Amino acid sequence: MRILFIGDILGRSGRTIVIDRLPGLVSEWQLDLVVINGENAAGGFGITEVIYNELIDAGADAITLGNHAWDQREALVFIERAPRLIRPVNYPKGTPGRGAALVETKNGKHALVINAMGRVFMDAMDDPFAGVEREISACPLRSGADAIVVDMHCEASSEKQSMGYFCDGRASLVIGTHTHVPTADHRIMPGGTAFMTDAGMTGDFESVIGMNKDEPLNRFLRKLPGSKFEAASGPATLCGLAVETDDTSGLATKVGAVRLGGVLEQVRPVFWS
Repeated sequence: MRILFIGDILGRSGRTIVIDRLPGLVSEWQLDLVVINGENAAGGFGITEVIYNELIDAGADAITLGNHAWDQREALVFIERAPRLIRPVNYPKGTPGRGAALVETKNGKHALVINAMGRVFMDAMDDPFAGVEREISACPLRSGADAIVVDMHCEASSEKQSMGYFCDGRASLVIGTHTHVPTADHRIMPGGTAFMTDAGMTGDFESVIGMNKDEPLNRFLRKLPGSKFEAASGPATLCGLAVETDDTSGLATKVGAVRLGGVLEQVRPVFWS
């Protein structure tokens, strides 16, 4: 199976490059599964139903969220009729939506997509490891799903890497999101799970983690809020990870970084060229 994970979409700039480029990538790379983190897609804060549908129409098979899941209040309602929109699995019991979804892939197989949120330097949450364990045990690789993708949305690299080893051999891909900077440690772990500490941001990198530079800089210099944060609107870089899995085991056989457009060094998976 050919999997593309696209890192945190930030505002209109990030949405534009995904909507423009993803349909061509699905065809060119013969993608079977596309997972996108969309928690910053609406101006940097949350996601709307219109945006959700735009990303699905562009080729996304599942959209994960994170700590900004409910910044657009409508998400609390429309998530119930958006089966491929996945909020963190370790939100408290009774939170709207789902923390995992078994989605049909473009080649007619099934992939379990799980979203979890870390607890280090973030809001208090239920245990993400217990939540992921529950979902993987209920729908294990091979007997329950042809592929398993875990989006670990958190601040601490150590927590993301720990989730990678926790799932090694039991998931196709564990990938970190949230910090908006792509890391250079993509690899296949000893048990066969593809891993990357952070997929990076799909947005304008002439910014401070996707926001116009002036206000974040002002707050660092003066320690006073001036105006609200606004998403940077320059040309975006699409950041993510390409993974190919073995059809029998569901584990990763190839992994490569993706960086397209914008100001970062351009990187394409050589094994799909």
